[in-house]
This record gives sequence, structure tokens and C-alpha cells, in this order.
Amino acid sequence: MLRRGMPARLMLAANLLLAQAAFAADIGVAGLFPGKAVLTVDGGSPKTFSVGSTVADGVKLIAVDGASATLDVNGRRQSIGIGEHATRSSAGGRDSVTLKADGRGHFTASGAINGMPARMLVDTGATLIAIPAGDAKRFGIDYRRGQPVQTSTANGVAPGYRVRLDTVKVGDIELAGIDALVLEQGLSTILLGMSFLNRTEMRRDGEDMVLTKRF
Repeated sequence: MLRRGMPARLMLAANLLLAQAAFAADIGVAGLFPGKAVLTVDGGSPKTFSVGSTVADGVKLIAVDGASATLDVNGRRQSIGIGEHATRSSAGGRDSVTLKADGRGHFTASGAINGMPARMLVDTGATLIAIPAGDAKRFGIDYRRGQPVQTSTANGVAPGYRVRLDTVKVGDIELAGIDALVLEQGLSTILLGMSFLNRTEMRRDGEDMVLTKRF
């Protein structure tokens, strides 16, 4: 509360702090249940929210499934899984998402490919996003019309198809026209490779990885 007679400089600083509080929220997912999600807000204690509840200023829980919670953040949808975070920044800020390492030190991300839900493993060693053929079909990708290539996998050389994805979304970051590789064998998990990651700034902070959209 501002007191009468407070210097203008202090009033301005206080107003800026209030504005930042109003425009910033870090939402984490601690648990998922039918119609409900256990969420943390700005590092606070986990609380249970039902679908339709307001989680924070400008943030509403709109859907929950077995893999992720979907939030409406300032009119934009974000899907985040257990251990992941969504950060709402001011309108002038850049889109970002915070990922949490699992027990093996791996980072996974809940997002969407061509508008379809996707669970991806962050892999900085993969040149492109790599997609198993079964998932590619689910995303509506006619991958056999792509460019045939040979690629090395843990099980040896395998045929693949280079394709262009319409959109890839992770948290609040959505990118268009991303190159990817579809494999018919030797891959069981979608790999979020450098064709997406190169268009973000990656910052590792302990068990957190923060991705911020560059372009």
C-alpha cells in the first residue's frame, strides 16, 4: 500500500513491482487426475484445481488428460505434463517454457505437432525432430512423399523420410515449417531435435531447462 507523501521515484518502483507481479506466473504440474490437476503457482505449495478453475491472474485450467494439463494463458493454450512448467510473461516478453529433468536426467516436453498432442524427449544430439512412423500417421503426415534418406540408429542404418512439419508447439512456443525425420523402425519416442531447438535459447539451471523462442 502506498502512503501519502511517498517520493515519486519510490512510487514508480512500487508500481513496477506490482505490474510485474500481475504479469508473471510460473505454473507447474505436480499431479493429474480425471477432471483435476495438482498445480503449483510461483513455487508455492501444490493445490488441486478442477477444470474450469482460475489458477492465477490470466491463467485458467481448461482440460486434463492422462498425460498433461491444458491451460488457457492470456487466451493461448499451453499443454504441460507432470514436472513441467509454463511461464506467463508480460505481453512484451518472449514465449518460453520450463522443463524439469526426470530421474535419469532426461527432459521431456508435452506439446503438439500439426495440432495433435505429442510427448517428446529433448535430444540435442538429433539434427532434426525424429518421429516414429506410427506417430507420423497420427499427425496426418504422408511421410512416404517426403525425401527418402538413410539414417543411423542404435540398431544400425535404417530408412527414413525427411518431411516438413506445419507446426510444432512446446508450452507457449509455437514454430512453423520445421524439418523432421520419420523412421519406420528403430525409434519408439519422438525426439525434439535441433531443427526446433536451434530456434530457441536453451538455458540449463540445475534440474530445469528453460527454452525461450528466438524467432
